[in-house]
Amino acid sequence: MSAARPPEGAKAPAGGSAVHEVTSVGATMNVFEEPKIDCHCHVLDPARFPYAPDVAYRPAGQELGPFDQYQQVMTAYGIRHALLVGPNSGYGLDNRCLLDAIARSQGRVKGIAVVPNDIDDDGLLALREAGVIGVALNATVLGTAHVLAAAPLLRRLARLDMLLSLQVEHDQMVEVRRTVEDSGVRVLIDHAGRPAAGGGVGQPGFRELLAMASSGRVAVKLSGYQKFSSQPPPYTDARPFIEALVETFTLDNCLWASDWPFLRAPQRLDVGPLLMQVQALLPGEQDRRRLFWDSPKRWLGFETAA
Repeated sequence: MSAARPPEGAKAPAGGSAVHEVTSVGATMNVFEEPKIDCHCHVLDPARFPYAPDVAYRPAGQELGPFDQYQQVMTAYGIRHALLVGPNSGYGLDNRCLLDAIARSQGRVKGIAVVPNDIDDDGLLALREAGVIGVALNATVLGTAHVLAAAPLLRRLARLDMLLSLQVEHDQMVEVRRTVEDSGVRVLIDHAGRPAAGGGVGQPGFRELLAMASSGRVAVKLSGYQKFSSQPPPYTDARPFIEALVETFTLDNCLWASDWPFLRAPQRLDVGPLLMQVQALLPGEQDRRRLFWDSPKRWLGFETAA
């Protein structure tokens, strides 16, 4: 169950046309009804899958996200498919909750697992057979040294046609870009690369991220604004970074994600206002369709039409 490979170097202009497999309904839908693939969210269900004993952070209260609850979110907001990312918080290397949600989803959900750097091919293939299409590395939690030490793992992922979901912040991309690119792995960048608030689009880490667009092997998740904005919603200071990513990567290589259930968010968040921000950024329905559906469908290998 590997992810479908995007065409090498496919970078149509952001305003260009695309062939869509989404069924026409004969009328304009509002942003909540438009078919979507949520490309970064989590399941946290300690009642059924207790947290690992050695994790540094244990989500609680409104941070919890059982899969049954997320399915209600999917129904409410037109989310047809989702990419569940294993959280370092709560579970660490324990992927049982993630795998349970994938198994129960009847093909609607795929996963990104957290694994030890020394996992072998058999371990990766077993995860792939269970619906996992890639591996998460989070330098914001584990540091850049952890990513650099994962170079052999990245090469294995590339060989097995699996994805790397990479989370960095500020200027960490300066340190890890060469290792990531040299491996040949296809990459999903979490949360717009988490640039430093107030640093501008010219800050070194963000420049390195923009430069990675030319490889054709990198897509960026437009998500997690609360992680790199110094303002409350609607995160006005994040807008220049998002616009720069859309212009450089094009909508063929940008993916929307909710980041539900919003771990460690400084304010209460909901999916609805986040979708309204997308509508403000992309007022054209065809552009939103590329972001919400066409591009993630191709990158993540979902086969069904909406």
